[in-house]
Amino acid sequence: MDNQLILLLIVLVPTVGSFVLPVLNCVSVKARNLFALLFVLTSFVLTLAILPVVFSGQTITANFYSLTLHADGLAIFMALVSSSLSAIIVFYSFGYISHYENQNEYYLMVVLFFGAMMGLVFAGNLIFLYLFWEITAITSWRLIGFFREKQHVLRADKAFLVTMFGSVMMLLGFVSIYYQNGTYDLAALKGSQIPNIAVILILAGILSKSATLPLHTWLPDAGVAPSPVTALLHAALLVKIGVYVFARLFIATGFVIDPSWHTIIPIIAATSALVSAGAAMLETDLKRIIAYSTVSQIGFIFLGLSIGNEIGVVGAMLYILMHGMAKGGLFLCAGIVEQNTKTKNIMQLGGLIKTMPVTAVSFLLCSFSVMGIPPFGGFFSKYMVMTAATQKGQVWISFVFLAGAIMTIVYLLRVFNLVFMGQSKTQPVKEGSPVMIISVALLAALSLAGGILIYYPSHFLQITLLQLPGIIR
Repeated sequence: MDNQLILLLIVLVPTVGSFVLPVLNCVSVKARNLFALLFVLTSFVLTLAILPVVFSGQTITANFYSLTLHADGLAIFMALVSSSLSAIIVFYSFGYISHYENQNEYYLMVVLFFGAMMGLVFAGNLIFLYLFWEITAITSWRLIGFFREKQHVLRADKAFLVTMFGSVMMLLGFVSIYYQNGTYDLAALKGSQIPNIAVILILAGILSKSATLPLHTWLPDAGVAPSPVTALLHAALLVKIGVYVFARLFIATGFVIDPSWHTIIPIIAATSALVSAGAAMLETDLKRIIAYSTVSQIGFIFLGLSIGNEIGVVGAMLYILMHGMAKGGLFLCAGIVEQNTKTKNIMQLGGLIKTMPVTAVSFLLCSFSVMGIPPFGGFFSKYMVMTAATQKGQVWISFVFLAGAIMTIVYLLRVFNLVFMGQSKTQPVKEGSPVMIISVALLAALSLAGGILIYYPSHFLQITLLQLPGIIR
């Protein structure tokens, strides 16, 4: 099959297929669920099919009328991370969502969200990047408000409005780039000088979508969504969109910006990491704690990307993978706990390791990766990012992130101790359904394997760096 056609199918299969799912429901609920998983897996397999081409150092560009898609190492890496994690989350949904209403809308929105992510990852110009960006906003709005209670809908509206504000600012930034350069095509914009006003506007969109201080408050509130949705938003796709677009514009496209931004952005990232880690230490809502942890960990990714040297970018991209696996596992474990105990308050929980041993061990292993405990993948990623900052003379920034890493250990161990250890404070409970248990166990195993096999993704990213003109060498 032609590589250009494969690239188009990676985007179109889940995007178009999502609208087929409600029709399949008329035939069979199982058929709808299996095809939802199949559409995501198809994108994963097709991305693997063009991996050898990109791994050899080549790129693939496909033009379909006005739609331009471009596959390089950065896009392939992000597509594989997103599609693999999304497939596990959809599989977990078979057990979690099975007794709720609005299942047709759920699967439609999840798969459409994923399709929009694939479109954004491979978008070859700023307008299509923005279009897919907005589709993710609409679908996440519906998913956060899945349960339809007034409080849930208000929080979904808040997430939509905050991220929409950012996206409008980002669009204005894109328009200013067009006004200066006369094109939206990313290939033609490589190495372009970008004015400060455009950088500010684009950063407003990136920071709002990636829930970075001060535009972070919508993410903890999004915990009212079903747990597979929060895993999708916090781990696999939504908050990673912002950091991906940052890497796409300022590293892969090589926008030339004022050098002061390489100091300003790490300061924003450090502040966000420290403040949100402090909030996580004070929270008692299980999913809000994990959400604040996400805000904190995104700071590590921004630090590596904004420093912009080789070790920083590799560390940041590795952490997108490692954090995605581990944090996805934490949210899915939280879903099992919440669904079986009917509470998210960690002060009302305890002793669950006796009745939920697989969930407890999976939560602990995923926590180890987020904490940065060797040999888990999170350790190597965080070490590389902080080393990058030190090499660039920003030693104090490294110490701030070290403090944030220590706080991460404290609040995650606190959660594990209160939820899984000690005496039980709830009625007798049991493990989740088999598909849910398999999902969290798989993510826990991958979090460990990611560190043990760190050479392979890091080697691919080293090759990818050769295609990125914005690397500070």
